[in-house]
Amino acid sequence: MGEEPSRRLNAFRSAPNLLTLTRICLAPILVAAILDEHFALSFGLFIAAGLTDALDGSLARWLNQRSMFGQYLDPVADKLLLSALFLVLLHKGLMPVTVTVLVFGRDVGILLVSALLYAAAGRREFHPSIWGKASTLAQIVAVTAVLLAQLTQAYWVAVVRTVALDATMTFTVISGLHYAWSVSRRSGASAANGASGR
Repeated sequence: MGEEPSRRLNAFRSAPNLLTLTRICLAPILVAAILDEHFALSFGLFIAAGLTDALDGSLARWLNQRSMFGQYLDPVADKLLLSALFLVLLHKGLMPVTVTVLVFGRDVGILLVSALLYAAAGRREFHPSIWGKASTLAQIVAVTAVLLAQLTQAYWVAVVRTVALDATMTFTVISGLHYAWSVSRRSGASAANGASGR
């Protein structure tokens, strides 16, 4: 009985999960910085958040501290941070409405479907596809470029911003459709297995 709470506490204390929790804590600070138009600060904080994202996975492998808690927490932290930034940048008139609606709608849809699958079939696995990873990368580059565009009028920043926003829309749609297809295929396979088991 005493081992389970201890295991959960250790999961919170592991270095990779502490970095992920730090990323979650940075979200409201980033939002406040953007609302107050402290774009240099918000750009620096976003880069710091990106570094924690890169480091937590590497530390988990190097220190052999992989955990189920970390596998859940990492994508949640990414979605929380990016969704919050897309919304606040939309509020400030810096992010196109279409891009924000697609990103936020896809993430909410995936979370709802995941919750329904867990409630109905007890599924907990997180297997991000290559399209999902490409979508997340495009979103990160888009937010970086949008923030950087508030600090410099350099032509290459404007180009990167445009390309990143177009890539975000493309990969968000593709990854959403791929996720829906994967869910329907797995649900069909589970139903077939259940029927054959009878």
